[in-house]
Amino acid sequence: MKLLAPSILSADGARLGAEIAAVEKAGADWIHVDVMDGRFVPNITLGPAMIAALRKTTGLPFDVHLMVEDPDRYIESFAAAGADYITVHVEAAGHLHRTLELIRKSGKKAGVSLNPATPLVSVEEIIADIDLLLIMSVNPGFGGQQFIAGSLSKIRRAAGMIAGLAQKPLLEVDGGVQLQNIASVAEAGADVLVAGAAVFGASDYAATIKALKAAANGT
Repeated sequence: MKLLAPSILSADGARLGAEIAAVEKAGADWIHVDVMDGRFVPNITLGPAMIAALRKTTGLPFDVHLMVEDPDRYIESFAAAGADYITVHVEAAGHLHRTLELIRKSGKKAGVSLNPATPLVSVEEIIADIDLLLIMSVNPGFGGQQFIAGSLSKIRRAAGMIAGLAQKPLLEVDGGVQLQNIASVAEAGADVLVAGAAVFGASDYAATIKALKAAANGT
């Protein structure tokens, strides 16, 4: 079963709690939370205090994606704020294995993300030690971008790497996922589909999430 994780980056910032409650009621599986520091990416979003407040609005897993430099500085605070998964970028972590250990010591699931131009070989040595591998199918920093078509090949190759492991991390895809391409992304091997504008830009969240999940699961 493929999971759908609406990204609150595309939600109405004036009513985030209500937006999260609405997509939970509409059938979302996870809530994807993009954290940006204005340095690793050219945008600034939520901090731990806001995530702690939003944590009170839902029981759904919080999938916290740290698009920040020096992520080790923030892991404990985001863990305390209520993250369930904490994902860091291979491009931002100077000592990735140590960073993953810190996430696990904080009691959370550990994920690693790759930008579109970053090759899969960069996670070859640690892929057996992670809970989630996130493939970015847009350049990170902003919502509403178009899916990079070449990402499908990368997703397939990532799925192939995972298939040979005894302990398989979830394969997540984030960026430009919408009704027109979600079936192809799922077929390529994605387990978790992040959708921001495709969900929060729709007038009917329930109908949209139902259609996205049906397309992803081939039902």
